[in-house]
Amino acid sequence: MKLSIIIPARNESENLKTTIPLLANHLDKVGITDFEMIVIDDGSHDATSQVVTEFHNQDQRINVIQNTGRNGFGRAIICGLNNYNGDAVVIYMADASDAPADVEKYYYVLRDEAECAFGSRFIKGSKILNYPKLKLAINRIANHFLRLLFFQKFNDFTNAFKGYRANVIEGCRPFISPHFNLTVELPLKALVRGYSFKVVPISWADRELGSSHLKMREQGSRYLFTVLSIWFEWLLTRNDYHRRGDIPDKSDVLRAKPNKNMLVNEKYEQN
Repeated sequence: MKLSIIIPARNESENLKTTIPLLANHLDKVGITDFEMIVIDDGSHDATSQVVTEFHNQDQRINVIQNTGRNGFGRAIICGLNNYNGDAVVIYMADASDAPADVEKYYYVLRDEAECAFGSRFIKGSKILNYPKLKLAINRIANHFLRLLFFQKFNDFTNAFKGYRANVIEGCRPFISPHFNLTVELPLKALVRGYSFKVVPISWADRELGSSHLKMREQGSRYLFTVLSIWFEWLLTRNDYHRRGDIPDKSDVLRAKPNKNMLVNEKYEQN
């Protein structure tokens, strides 16, 4: 299985000097050599593209694509989703907040077990370092709201770091979120449209360089629009967009499907 890793980046040149080699070296070390790493330069004013180009000259699996259209976190990821070549996709942060070892976990889930790999920072076995308290509180409230709205036990929808097989990406189009709301659009669409997923514990550490571009006050209404649009799809479209085909029968793989106006999990095992 060829793995595509999409890294949205805006003014992340210093972070990428660490993030790219850490991830590439780890994957090579564990024998996952058939991968491509695509950095989407989302209108950077620093040396982001030059840094990635230097890595490309040493390893042609590492590439940079310029998002020449309108900028935005979601638009950058969509640009990557329109240009990848792998059998599965992992969305990875440029600031090294995600752990390379967790990409390895995702790889084997996507290859052998489920169509989506959903990491959680809030289950047994997960690790969090230096999560700002206010953002953590908002995160838990938002995820609790999503759990109630979609009748799910999974508790980390809002983290962008997730993995999807190529058929899931195609089955979840079109994407409508230009900003950070894409982080919930992808997993919620995969859930509502019936794709299988496995939950695994992951690690997360706050960035050491630069500052996050996420502005909660500005993004709140966008998140709500995205969530409600998918919720109405689930309620009103009578499975018009639901996946077709068989689901792997694994004891620890989840499948969300409509049942008496609610989503229920089959074979769910909480870690």
